[in-house]
Amino acid sequence: MSWNRRRVLGAAVGAPLAVGISRAATAEPPRSLSVAELAKVAAKPVLRAEEISSPVTIAAMELLRNGREYLVRVRDRDGAEGLSATNSMHMIYLHPIFVGRIAPFFVGKDARQLEGLLWELYRHADNYKYQGLALWVCVAAAEIAVLDLLGRKAGRPAGDLLGGVKRREIAVYTASGTRGNTPEEELADLRKLVAESGAKALKFRLGGRMRRDNADSLPKRSETLIPMVREAFGPDMTLYADSNSSYDAEEAIRIGRIMEKYQYAFYEEPCHFDDLESTRAVAEALSIPIALGEQESSEAGFRRMIAMRAADVVQPDLHYYGGFIRSLRVARMAAAAGMPCTPHMSGSGLGYLDAAHFTSLLENPVEFTEYKGNSAIPISCETSSLKPERGVVRLPSGPGFGITIDPDYLREAKVVAAT
Repeated sequence: MSWNRRRVLGAAVGAPLAVGISRAATAEPPRSLSVAELAKVAAKPVLRAEEISSPVTIAAMELLRNGREYLVRVRDRDGAEGLSATNSMHMIYLHPIFVGRIAPFFVGKDARQLEGLLWELYRHADNYKYQGLALWVCVAAAEIAVLDLLGRKAGRPAGDLLGGVKRREIAVYTASGTRGNTPEEELADLRKLVAESGAKALKFRLGGRMRRDNADSLPKRSETLIPMVREAFGPDMTLYADSNSSYDAEEAIRIGRIMEKYQYAFYEEPCHFDDLESTRAVAEALSIPIALGEQESSEAGFRRMIAMRAADVVQPDLHYYGGFIRSLRVARMAAAAGMPCTPHMSGSGLGYLDAAHFTSLLENPVEFTEYKGNSAIPISCETSSLKPERGVVRLPSGPGFGITIDPDYLREAKVVAAT
């Protein structure tokens, strides 16, 4: 069941696949493309708002706070609104950037020009100097609200403006965010997560997170947990594991060999996230697919990653990378190179729904999409329960992103002022 990335380069369609890597995602064997070729692939427009014939002029963009949650509300001159739930665990620190640098830029702009505006926003007032999570979490919050507004103006799902929805049922994997508990404690947590979601796939954490000495969070925790989880859930459960930059190449390969033995489906971020050479060395040595991309914040970085085959599964984070449009450009480059793409889900807000919407648009998805639990934000939907049912989330299909945030919750929220 293993999937050797180098062997597949010359293999025919239908070669053996890793568990959890969908056949659609690997319909064509991986192929080498240069950075310049990938740039051309990414350059074609993503957003298609031509059917909205009149300008959608943004009159206001506000950041709202209710308790620990932050939302963005955008309103056009006709009074139509769009909403997004931000990555609140970071917005609590980044809200001055949003209020002072992001929201004012959009006022007076035509929302139909959103794709081009993203580059102008990057340049505006030297915003590019904030490149990274500090900038892109804020941009993603604004972009998702504007996309919701555009979908509602068109009376269509936002996905129809982003290339079209290709699937409405999204199989999810449940993900543990815990590191440092004992293997027995982690296994109990995983059993609970699987029971609650009905998921047919799961992911847990390995290593000591961003260590320089390869030390585990507890002695021998990872090498004990890898076989323990497989034995507990059996051969039909798809298993992923994430080391969060825990290892150098040599130790990452040693841990990866254990994962191969127990037929894990991918191995996320084995080495320091910006050490592409070490990550590629691990990928070259192992047959298990390597996933990477959560921490990448530039398209040029993704182009290098894909061109040099530093990983096998390309994994942008919608909120860390700036939203749907930029992430779909990455997915398009991955597809051109014959590589699958899956969203990394950062916690808080409505991240699980954002990830499901993104997967619905992909030509090259991984079989299961990350799920970390429902939000504290009260929402409703006429076309979906918004929860995993037997491991599947049904995609909302109404205008915009298809959900309604409780009006009382919105009225209770306070506008966040510039500081």
